[in-house]
Amino acid sequence: MTEAEYRKPQSDETRGLYDSEITSEFALPDGLVTPRAVGGEPETTSEFAVPKGLGVPQAPAVEPEGSAFSLPRTYSAKDAPPAFTPPTGIPVVSLTKDLPWQDRMRTMLRMPVAERPAPEPVAKAEDETGPAVPRVLDLTLRIGELLLAGGEGAEDVEAAMFAVCRSYGLDRCEPNVTFTLLSISYQPSLVEDPVTASRTVRRRGTDYTRLAAVFQLVDDLSDPEAAISLEEAYRRLAEIRRNRHPYPTWVLTSASGLLAGAASVLVGGDLIVFVAAMLGAMLGDRLAWLCAGRGLPEFYQFTVAAMPPAAIGIALTLAHVDVKASAVVTGGLFALLPGRALVAGVQDGLTGFYITASARLLEVMYFFVGIVVGVLVMLYVGVQLGARLNPDEALSTVSRPVWQIAASMLLSLTFAVLLQQERSTVLAVTLNGGVAWCVYGAMRYTGEFSPVAATAVAAGLVGLFGQLLSRYRFASALPYTTAAIGPLLPGSATYFGLLSIAQSHVDEGLVSLSKAAALAMAIAIGVNLGSEISRLFLRVGSAGKRRAAKRTRGF
Repeated sequence: MTEAEYRKPQSDETRGLYDSEITSEFALPDGLVTPRAVGGEPETTSEFAVPKGLGVPQAPAVEPEGSAFSLPRTYSAKDAPPAFTPPTGIPVVSLTKDLPWQDRMRTMLRMPVAERPAPEPVAKAEDETGPAVPRVLDLTLRIGELLLAGGEGAEDVEAAMFAVCRSYGLDRCEPNVTFTLLSISYQPSLVEDPVTASRTVRRRGTDYTRLAAVFQLVDDLSDPEAAISLEEAYRRLAEIRRNRHPYPTWVLTSASGLLAGAASVLVGGDLIVFVAAMLGAMLGDRLAWLCAGRGLPEFYQFTVAAMPPAAIGIALTLAHVDVKASAVVTGGLFALLPGRALVAGVQDGLTGFYITASARLLEVMYFFVGIVVGVLVMLYVGVQLGARLNPDEALSTVSRPVWQIAASMLLSLTFAVLLQQERSTVLAVTLNGGVAWCVYGAMRYTGEFSPVAATAVAAGLVGLFGQLLSRYRFASALPYTTAAIGPLLPGSATYFGLLSIAQSHVDEGLVSLSKAAALAMAIAIGVNLGSEISRLFLRVGSAGKRRAAKRTRGF
C-alpha cells in the first residue's frame, strides 16, 4: 500500500483492521464499556494504595523533629509521675540566704554537676551578655590565691572560688586546689568547649586582716540581693592587696618576745625566766627577719631563730643562776612551732585533699627539722662547755592555776598580733585560749588524764567555739582558732626530746619527740573535730549534711 492509498478515507471495517495491528494486547476490545470512576480517581495507583471503602483513622499532625533533650509532647509537669531517680532519691537543696556562704557552697561542691540547683538570675551591672568568662575565672583565681596564701584550708578555698563563679552565673564550674596550684574549669553546656584557667601561688604570708577582707568580699559577691559588677570586685580586690599590715614591725617583735615569756611561765618559769625568754625570742625574730631580707629559705630562718633562746638558757646554766633554764628554751620554741600549718594540713587530710595535706605536713616537717637543728647545735655546744642540763625536769609538773591562766591568755593575745588579726577579733581569741587552758589544766592536773587526751579535748573546744564565732560574724574560723591553740603547743616535749638526743640518750629523746608529735596531732584533729561537730547541729539546708565518700572495710 502506497502512502497515497494509506491517506485515503477508509471505512470502519478497514480502519479497525489496521488498528488491531498497531495497538497493544492490553487494549480494550471493541464493544466493551468500562464504568467511569466516581470522584475522578486517578487511573494509575500504587499496589499499596488503600482500597476504597476501607476506613483508616487519620494520623495526627506530624510533630516537628526536636532535640534529644526536648520534652515529649505528652509530658505535663503538673501531672507527671515522679522523675527517674535513684532508689533513695535526690535531695532537694534549699539554700537559705541567712546561712554563711561557706555552708551553701560547700553543700553544692559535694554534689554532682547535674544535681546542683541552678542559680537564681541576678541583675548585674554589666551588659546584656554578662561579664566575659575569662575575666570571671581570673577574678576567681586571684581571690583563691589570697585565701590559700593566707593559710586557709583547701576545702574553704574551693568553696570561695565556687561562690565567686556562681555569683556571676557560671554554675557549671569545677575548682581544684592543691598546695601551690589553683585551677578552675567552666563548661557552658555539654556541646560547648570548656574554658580552663590556672594560677600558681608563689608567696605565702600570714595576714588574717587581709584574709577577713577577702571573706567579706566573697560574702558580698554571693549575696543575691547585692549586684556587684566585675569592675567593682576588681577594685576592692586591689585595695585588699594594697592594704598595709595593721601592726608595725616593732609591735610584732615585742609580741614574739611576750609570747615566749608567757610560754615560759606556763612551764614553771619565774620573772627572770620570763625576761630571758622574751629577750631570746626577740633576738631570734630579728635574726629571722635579717635572713628573710637576704633571701634565705624559711628552713634556715627557723634554724637561726631557734638558736638565741637555747643559747640564753645554756648561758644561764653556765652562770649558775638558780632558774629553770629549760623554761627559757621551751618558751622560745613556742614562738616558732608551726601550729597553723599543722592544723591546716591535718584538716585538708581529713576533708579528702590528700595531696595538699601531704604538702602541708611536709612543710611542717621541714620547719620542725630546722628548729631541731638550731636547738641541737646550741645544746651540743652547751654540753661540750659543761652545762648541766637536766632532762628529768620534764617529769616535774607545776600547777599554778592563776598564773598559768593569765599566761595562756597573754600567749593567745600575742599570737593573734603575730598573725596580723583584726583588733575586733583579738579579745575573742584571747578568751578562747584561756578557756582552752582551763579545760586542759583541769583534766591534766586535777583529773590526772593523759596529756594527749587533755590536749585533744581542749583543742576540740577551741575548734567548736571558733566555728561558732566565725558563723556569728560570717567570717573565717582561722582567726578564732589558730591563736587559741598556742598554749597547747608541745614546746616542752620537743625541747626535752632534743636535749636527750644531744646527751646521747637517743631512745629517751625519740620517745619524747613521739609524744610531741602525738600532742600536735591531737591539737590538729581536735580543732577539726570541734568544727565538724558545730556543723552537725547547725542547719545547712534541706539537703542535710555535706556528702562524703562511703568506705567499707577499706575498699
